[in-house]
Amino acid sequence: MADAQATPLPSILLIGCGKMGGAMLEGWLAEGLAPSVVVDRHRDTLPAPHRLVRDVADLPADFRPALIVLAMKPQKVAAAIAAVAPLATHAPVLSVLAGRTVGGLTDALRAHMPPGAHPVVIRSMPNTPAAVGEGMTVSYAPPCASAAQRALCDRVLSAVGQTAWITHEDDINVVTAISGSGPAYVFLLAELLEQAGIEGGLPRALARQIARQTVSGAGVLMQRSGIDADELRRNVTSPGGTTQQALSVLMAPDAWPATLHAAVRAATERARELAS
Repeated sequence: MADAQATPLPSILLIGCGKMGGAMLEGWLAEGLAPSVVVDRHRDTLPAPHRLVRDVADLPADFRPALIVLAMKPQKVAAAIAAVAPLATHAPVLSVLAGRTVGGLTDALRAHMPPGAHPVVIRSMPNTPAAVGEGMTVSYAPPCASAAQRALCDRVLSAVGQTAWITHEDDINVVTAISGSGPAYVFLLAELLEQAGIEGGLPRALARQIARQTVSGAGVLMQRSGIDADELRRNVTSPGGTTQQALSVLMAPDAWPATLHAAVRAATERARELAS
C-alpha cells in the first residue's frame, strides 16, 4: 500500500463505480480523500462528506473537482462527456476506459465546449488490486498536459499502488494485457492449484488455503526481495526434485511459454480492436 500522505487526496469526480472505479475509490477512501462526488446507479452509500448521485445529470452545481475520473461503462461515455465538459475547462480528465484514446475523448469534450477550449485527457490502466493499495497503474499523458496535471494524476494513482508512465499511447494495449488483465491470470493459477489439490485427495478447505497462500506469499516474496523472478524460480528448484519435475511439464515449448505469450497477444489485439 502507498505510504500515508500528510494531506488528503484532492477532490475527485468519479463517474462509474464498478469493479475498477470501485477498487480505486476504496483505496482513495482509505488514504484520505477531500470531499468528492461519485456518480453510480448501483452503489448504496458513500461516507460523509462525500456525495453520491445516480446520474451525471444530477451533478451538484456547486462542485468543482480537482480531477475528473472516467470509469463508466462504454455505453455511458457520451452522456458523461457532455456533463463534465464544463468542468473540464479547469480540471484534467483521467480516463481508465479501455479502448478509448486520448484523441477521441479530447475531441468528444471539445464538441461540448466553447471554441478554442483545450481540455486535457490523461489515459491510465489501473488494476483491481488498487482496492487494497497494491495496484499497478500505467498512464499516458499527451504533450499538452502540464507537469502539474501529470503530478496530480500520479498523486491520486500512487495512493492505490505503484505507478509508471509510457511515452507512446499504443503501449497501453500491451499494459492492458499484462497488468490490467494480469490479476485474472493469477487468480486462475490459484483456482487451478486448488482444483489440483482436491483431485489429489486434499480436503477442499485445505486445498483452497494452501493454493491462495502459496500464490499470495510468492508474490510478496518476489516484491520484497527484489530478486528477479527467474532466480527465485531456480532457488525453489532442486535438481531432480519435485519442482523440477513439475516445471519440465509447465515449461515445455507448447505449455506455459507458448500459451501465456499467446494469451497476452490475444488480449493486446482485443485492446487495439476496442480502440479502433
